[in-house]
Amino acid sequence: MKTEPKRVVVLISGRGSNMRALIGAALDPAYPARIAGVISNRADAPGLAVAEDFGIPTQTISHKDFDDRASHDEAISAAIEEAGADFVCLAGYMRLLTAEFVNRWEGRLINIHPALLPSFKGVDTHARAIAAGVRVHGATVHFVTEDMDDGPIIAQGALSVELNETEATLAARVLKIEHHLYPLALRLLAEGKVGMRDGATFYNGMSATDEEAMRSFIGGPSDASVQP
Repeated sequence: MKTEPKRVVVLISGRGSNMRALIGAALDPAYPARIAGVISNRADAPGLAVAEDFGIPTQTISHKDFDDRASHDEAISAAIEEAGADFVCLAGYMRLLTAEFVNRWEGRLINIHPALLPSFKGVDTHARAIAAGVRVHGATVHFVTEDMDDGPIIAQGALSVELNETEATLAARVLKIEHHLYPLALRLLAEGKVGMRDGATFYNGMSATDEEAMRSFIGGPSDASVQP
């Protein structure tokens, strides 16, 4: 019996390029997840129009309409539940989440960060990596916990930092990794091959093909084109 795809809600604040990568992956009938909705805290987020082009329901829940972070997160959580989501993906969602929200979706809430965690948490990761003189940089998909960019790691992709690298060129190269890494991590999560238990990541039933797919991100694959 074929298993129904898991329902996923994506939270964005901007252009939603990683959201687009997830949508593109979910267009494949064999992919184990479907994007059930996109929610933004900003009505002018360009990613909303992208999602609408794919026929995906969108919603704006502006943080400016709430007195505090807790009530805003509660409204978002209610919308996620209304969409029947199994998982929540943060894709450039530029808001710190409350402990109540994180705990409510523990093990079902993931994020992609443009650095090799635990290095360079927070913002301006590419500029900080260049300033630090690191020779290897990349992206991380991780479970979200109460501490910022501190959850158990699901998957990482890495590349070598060139001697003449600029913040712009490094960001563009890492973004290509992100667009491939996030759909892979969500697939493993939706298939039950990865999960979070006792504050750590566990892997269950991963095949040699799965492991090879994870290793293939070392070095930075070419970007994938997704059309509505």
